[in-house]
Amino acid sequence: MLEVKNLTVSYDTAMILNDVSISVESGELVSLVGPNGAGKSTFIRTITGLVRWERETLKGTRYGDIKIEGSVSFNGEEVINLPPHDIVKKGLIHCPERRRPFTEMSVFENLMAGAYLVTDKKMVHENLLDVYNIFPVLKERSNQISGTLSGGEQQMLAIGRSMMVKPLLLCIDEPSTGLAPQVKQLVFDKIKEIQASGMTILLVEQDVSMTFAMADRNYILSHGKIVTEGTSAELMKDETVRQSYLGL
Repeated sequence: MLEVKNLTVSYDTAMILNDVSISVESGELVSLVGPNGAGKSTFIRTITGLVRWERETLKGTRYGDIKIEGSVSFNGEEVINLPPHDIVKKGLIHCPERRRPFTEMSVFENLMAGAYLVTDKKMVHENLLDVYNIFPVLKERSNQISGTLSGGEQQMLAIGRSMMVKPLLLCIDEPSTGLAPQVKQLVFDKIKEIQASGMTILLVEQDVSMTFAMADRNYILSHGKIVTEGTSAELMKDETVRQSYLGL
């Protein structure tokens, strides 16, 4: 479904991603793990068009010159030069780090914002029911202003909002950030439930133990490069990988 080849991203003179290649097959839950500053969020933002948008729209005012090289193929089609909204239309969806709700809007209004590009009202209603089925707390709080939700509820809202276009591939960036352990476990359980419903997921995360417990395959990113890949069992057997990159 997703094939990224030799992706390199530089902000001015700083190389953030260096020749990164990964693949995701239909139905998989694949993780991209690594420490802070490894380039994980830049990877997600690049494949979903946001880094290109920064380059074209901000014209270097924030980061200096932004250079993108490599290939991002989604369902056999090259998408690296497409604007974000066209990438969304193809079913490649980005659930951002730190949740980013529209804080003065209600839960329901946030979810409807996620369905902005869906023109079929019946599909919007069906997608909303799917979200409420996975996250019943969002239905209970549909009229509540999203800025008053707890961190865990806001994370569920962010994922639910991303589901409103019925993604073919849902990319979730650091869903555990700032959450208590019990809430984090609940969010991860919900992500696994979403995969079980048939959705393909690319999960970017720092919590290795929880991620490896649910992922089909994993890539480890360090200093902008993929250092190794494999199943959770394979990577956990490698003592060098455990100590050097996983902190275990």
